[in-house]
Amino acid sequence: AIYPITPSSTMAELADQWMSEGLPNIWGNVPVVQEMQSEGGAAGAVHGALQSGALTTTFTSSQGLMLMLPNMFKIAGELTSTVFNIASRSLATSALSIFGDHSDVMAVRTTGFALFCSGSVQEAHDFALLAQAATLEARIPFGHFFDGFRTSHELNTLTLLDDAEIRSMIDDRLVHAHRGRALNPEHPFIRGTAQNPDTFFQAREAVNPYYEKVPAILEGAMDRFAAMTGRRYGLFDYDGDAEADRVLVIMGSGAEVARAAAAALSEAGEKVGVIQVRLYRPFSVSHLLAVLPASVRGIAVLDKTKEPGATGEPLFLDVVAALAGAVGRGERAVMPVVIGGRYGLSSKDFTPAMAKAALDELKQDKPKSSFTLGIVDDLGHTSLAVDDGFMIEKDSVTRAVFYGLGADGTVGANKNSVKIIAEDAGLYAQGYFVYDSHKSGAQTISHLRFGPDPIEAPYLISQAGFVACHQFDVLMRQDPLKVAASGATFLLNAPYPKGEVWDRLPVSVQRTIIDKKLRLFVIDASAVAREAGLGGRTNTVLQTCFFAISGVLPHDKAIGYIKAAIRKSYARKGQVVVDKNFAAVDASLAKLFEITVPAEVTSRVVKPPLVPSDATEFIRSVTARLFAGEGEKIPVSMIPADGTFPSGTSAFEKRNVSEIVPIWREDLCIQCGQCSFVCPHSVIRARYDHEDKLIDAPEGFKSAAVTTRGYPEARFTLQFYIEDCTGCGLCVEACPAVSPREAEIKAINMADKLPILAAERESIRFFETLPVNDRACVNGSDVQGVQFLEPLFEFSGACAGCGETPY
Repeated sequence: AIYPITPSSTMAELADQWMSEGLPNIWGNVPVVQEMQSEGGAAGAVHGALQSGALTTTFTSSQGLMLMLPNMFKIAGELTSTVFNIASRSLATSALSIFGDHSDVMAVRTTGFALFCSGSVQEAHDFALLAQAATLEARIPFGHFFDGFRTSHELNTLTLLDDAEIRSMIDDRLVHAHRGRALNPEHPFIRGTAQNPDTFFQAREAVNPYYEKVPAILEGAMDRFAAMTGRRYGLFDYDGDAEADRVLVIMGSGAEVARAAAAALSEAGEKVGVIQVRLYRPFSVSHLLAVLPASVRGIAVLDKTKEPGATGEPLFLDVVAALAGAVGRGERAVMPVVIGGRYGLSSKDFTPAMAKAALDELKQDKPKSSFTLGIVDDLGHTSLAVDDGFMIEKDSVTRAVFYGLGADGTVGANKNSVKIIAEDAGLYAQGYFVYDSHKSGAQTISHLRFGPDPIEAPYLISQAGFVACHQFDVLMRQDPLKVAASGATFLLNAPYPKGEVWDRLPVSVQRTIIDKKLRLFVIDASAVAREAGLGGRTNTVLQTCFFAISGVLPHDKAIGYIKAAIRKSYARKGQVVVDKNFAAVDASLAKLFEITVPAEVTSRVVKPPLVPSDATEFIRSVTARLFAGEGEKIPVSMIPADGTFPSGTSAFEKRNVSEIVPIWREDLCIQCGQCSFVCPHSVIRARYDHEDKLIDAPEGFKSAAVTTRGYPEARFTLQFYIEDCTGCGLCVEACPAVSPREAEIKAINMADKLPILAAERESIRFFETLPVNDRACVNGSDVQGVQFLEPLFEFSGACAGCGETPY
């Protein structure tokens, strides 16, 4: 029973797809996939189906998981076998976040569900099966969770279980026992009673034996799984020095990061280790103590959640309680120093340098507890200093970072690249894609790694040998070259002839290219895509360039693999689309040029300020840094604690999503207002005023005499905010004014933005000095009048042409 919710939607969508394709399960049945109208409805359907004896599951995260809690208490209370697969994610607090941490599953602790955490793509695949095998035997429902986005949306090389292996892990006798406990009129009974104080307490304690058996049952399943696949997992796994004096305790994808950091420190002679927690509930004290070296004197417990007002975060408190109990029972002679910290909230990157900082803190005479990693806390002073120079990645790994825009095809092309390199070239590959909360048109950053060994690095690339910027305007707002390693290759999609590109670069970009000794390659990918008939989708062009200059694969082989991937991706859209992409591949190599980098900076282009100098202090110090991609550096003291932000800041963002924008033909316009009415992003503004107000208008500022009677000296102006335009073309569709001489020309037509950008900026500056028309004097009963009303919601982050946000 499903209700798709990002980032768990992929699981539900695949299940739905498999049902529609008639893909059978291990018993030869095609499972029923039912989409409900809410996550609460999905949980209710799961509960009902389980009570009928069906094996049933669901997929969820964050707020959706919260809506399932009432049913989860019932499912667990009735000792019902099931697995909920959870892409763990932040809960909305002072702000909504679609990204990942353990906030949601920590709210599940009291439901009675077992909580089983996988820390990688391979573990998520394997643990879905282990959880199902264990829940059938234990009768305790399992919440199998993994990090939303960091694990759920990472592409990585893995070994798939086949149906025979799955079949061998599931005991049909346990399935029949589950069915035998179903509600059935043939042998009626009552389940779900109401109880008084005389019996309820006893009923809660009666489940204890079932929970006590869970660790042994899951461990048994893990042993059978290891014998079958060779992949061995423990409820708690320790990696590190056998006589470690400092240990990190962590669960989820952060464990891979911590292990890599500890291994590097061990090679340098430090006695450190890492414990990865996999079965979090029920918490098995004996299994924790069994893997904890007796030599340990300090433990840092890292939680990916925050419980305001608590004496510590959940995992930290469990570890402290486990150790205190062991000392009290005489199982350990000395209580080690235990400190707790928070990391990775809302997918905040967690790096080996941060893991090192936590281990280093244990060296202090009075180590800080309740610390934070990855932020600058100048308010509560919880943050630990992090040595960003601590780099541990091997030189054998190729690292590449790509900056693009949502819906321009960059992410899709990079996913294909990962598959090509992993499946066809036989290398290990990893792909992770950073999105922001806007819809299509938002910035995307793709992080790709390739190498001869398994890649266990669930953190962002900070030193890339290849950097691609698929949108030239990014250079004017951000610094994509901050991730470029010395001597790296830089591929730039530039809308200029090759001889002009160097001098079009901002001064700061030229300086970085020279200082880091980067190789610079350029292509006008948009022109190549348009000539090939692909419109604004430059993904095929730039993917071809990547393989041509990166050296990851031999050139001819790479082109063959790309064309095979194109055929696989686009065959369902017809041969014409496939041929257009093939043409783009062939044309790309002819239009790709390497630029000889001069020894000195020659540019006169300076990055413009992201917000005006007269903007408020908050917008200059916080909002502008968000636009620049420097939100990571904003200190705690500058963030509103209650989530209250100033309104109207989207007017400063100027995302420049579209290269094609509307142009106004004032001589053809009938001033009907249809265009501004239909524009969902408030990009089109109309005003009328006395002609004297336009005396100081800049050259090229357009206006026309008002056509309505009663305004003899008034001028009508239609202004397009082209840097906020998404290029949807709805205004052209809505425009009824067609040229009597040229049938394809209207009063509004789409054209290239670049030639008119500078002039339109001046026009907008002047337009904003004109007074907004008085609402009391505007006829709001028809579209022609409504066009003069000031839009009070503007420049939303919605997809091009989408009316959902304004409506």
